[in-house]
Amino acid sequence: QVQLVESGGGSVQAGGSLRLSCAASAYTFSRSYMGWFRQAPGRERERVAVIHNYGITSHADSVKGRFTISKDNAKNTLYLQMSSLKPDDSAMYYCAASRQTYLNGRYCSPPDDCYWGQGTQVTVSS
Repeated sequence: QVQLVESGGGSVQAGGSLRLSCAASAYTFSRSYMGWFRQAPGRERERVAVIHNYGITSHADSVKGRFTISKDNAKNTLYLQMSSLKPDDSAMYYCAASRQTYLNGRYCSPPDDCYWGQGTQVTVSS
């Protein structure tokens, strides 16, 4: 059973912090990777960070040093800790999980390669 439910979004001033959570079913948590993506109005969806099933992480250059992806296997929950937020970080943030149990060198490309949550809005004001 597929379940991805995001929470933790909101409005914050530049320089502030937020922590996003994604509650997942055990099935989706067992996929080859999970990740956070974001999409702002008029822009393409972009990968923010991913974490492999065995713990390896990767962060987009635009968020390195500010955002950290992690997961709690006991709680089947994925997190994105966001610090030093900038107005450019404003977007709808989506939790995603691979449909596969193996890695294929791509992350949710095409989007149908992944299961998606409904999204949580992050707004950063200057």
